[in-house]
Amino acid sequence: AVQQQQRRQFSPGARSLATGNAKMMEGSDSDDASPDMGANLKRAMQYWLDKSTIHIFPRWVAFAVSLALVFLRIYLVQGYFIVAYGLGIFLLNNFIAFLSPLEDPTDVGGKRDDGLSLPTSAAEGKEYRPFARRLPEFKFWMACTRGACTALGMTFFPVFDVPVFWPILLMYFGVLFFMTMRRQIAHMYKHKYVPLSFGKVRSKKAGKEEGMYGGGASGSVAASAHVSNSGVQNGGGGAMRRR
Repeated sequence: AVQQQQRRQFSPGARSLATGNAKMMEGSDSDDASPDMGANLKRAMQYWLDKSTIHIFPRWVAFAVSLALVFLRIYLVQGYFIVAYGLGIFLLNNFIAFLSPLEDPTDVGGKRDDGLSLPTSAAEGKEYRPFARRLPEFKFWMACTRGACTALGMTFFPVFDVPVFWPILLMYFGVLFFMTMRRQIAHMYKHKYVPLSFGKVRSKKAGKEEGMYGGGASGSVAASAHVSNSGVQNGGGGAMRRR
């Protein structure tokens, strides 16, 4: 009986069945590991993107480098001009969204139904309201960087190398850029807002707390210590005078 059981265990059918079960187990493990790997990769990318939010200048330097690589690739290959034109239109649309306010007063017929629209009179303009962009700076950078990287990848596929006369595309893009920026500047002048923070007048004391309780808890502790010391000194002097 023992010999028959051993023969069954080492028979070709039993070995093939064991091999199939082992492969099925490995396949299930790999299927379970692939979603975890993708989630970990997304989590790592989101982590580094969150850490890069405060580094504005290095982020835009990285975008400039990627854009320079795209144009260098197009110059060396002498093709893919339609890719460069599409990238320019994409960047222009994102730039206009970056300069536009979140709530446009012309969208509601010029009526200020909520507190997010822009001021339309001098009295309303005296009230401070922060400028809310339609496309925030980080999302603007993210879209531009993705567009540049996508365009760089498209230059390696001949299917996107459509033969066109590039001076016509350049002239058309220049006219489109001029007309779009002219309309945007007219919109800024009409509603009296400046979307850029460069060159704005700021107070020298902005961000600084002064006075007895300036600087938070440390300032209040220092102020209370100063008051207590002055009280002790005055009390001691009074006692000396009474003596």
